[in-house]
Amino acid sequence: MKKPVIGFIGLGLMGSNMVECLQSNGYDLVVMGRNKDAVAKTTARGAIEVDTPKKLAESSDIVMLCVTTSDVVESLIYGDDGILAGIQDGATVIDFGTSIPASTQKIGADLAAKHAGMIDAPLGRTPAHAKDGLLNIMAAGDIATYDEVKPVLDVLGENVFHLGALGAGHVTKLINNFMGMTTVCTMSQAFAVAERAGVDRQQLFDIMSAGPSNSPFMQFCKNYAVDGVSDLGFSISNANKDIAYFVQMVEDMGTRAQIAEGTSSNLQAAMDAGMGDGNVPEIFDYFRKLEK
Repeated sequence: MKKPVIGFIGLGLMGSNMVECLQSNGYDLVVMGRNKDAVAKTTARGAIEVDTPKKLAESSDIVMLCVTTSDVVESLIYGDDGILAGIQDGATVIDFGTSIPASTQKIGADLAAKHAGMIDAPLGRTPAHAKDGLLNIMAAGDIATYDEVKPVLDVLGENVFHLGALGAGHVTKLINNFMGMTTVCTMSQAFAVAERAGVDRQQLFDIMSAGPSNSPFMQFCKNYAVDGVSDLGFSISNANKDIAYFVQMVEDMGTRAQIAEGTSSNLQAAMDAGMGDGNVPEIFDYFRKLEK
């Protein structure tokens, strides 16, 4: 059976490695992205570059998005030369980013009106995993649509989950990131308080990691606060965006997430202090300097 043609928008660290994986597995690609070096590498391997989302959609059986925000996704879908204007009958859009579920559901409904499908499929793991097809993929959407694109998702992911109706993938990813980023902020502040109290940070880690609080996120925080190694490749800016999305999602449900509001406030304060490009455990530096 002939493999579907894949259109891919968003050739950042994650997206460019995903494209390389797809090409290594024999898929034809149509691409669009602002990173011209990444586009050039992709076209050198046989991909076709286009200059509008509409043209990309017109040439693709599956349209994959790996971009930063819901606003960017909506601009790609709804622009005058957007995906919606060019989507083929029976095609599928897959959003690999972390987006607001309500936005995802609206886009899905608008695509369905044009006889096209949508899957939200946020990612876990790193760009290195993407290159080797070892991502964790939290997919959601109509089961028939999911079954159609599952062979391609299996190329990109070691662990591919179907989580239910459209939007459930983004809900799950936002919950996951709320937990993770709150843990990082909490542990980073714990190290800062220990420093002010004259408690050795390494000893604090040794004690806490011997109990049920231990986690990989605690290790990342220790790596920075104790050893000065910033090795969790997720920026304060991205964390701030995701937690703001989580807070908005919960508000859309008619309730509040006060713990998340606290995490969001701390991340925004670190952003305001000019730390947005740093990895999340570097918020330790904000906490250690914080005055009441």
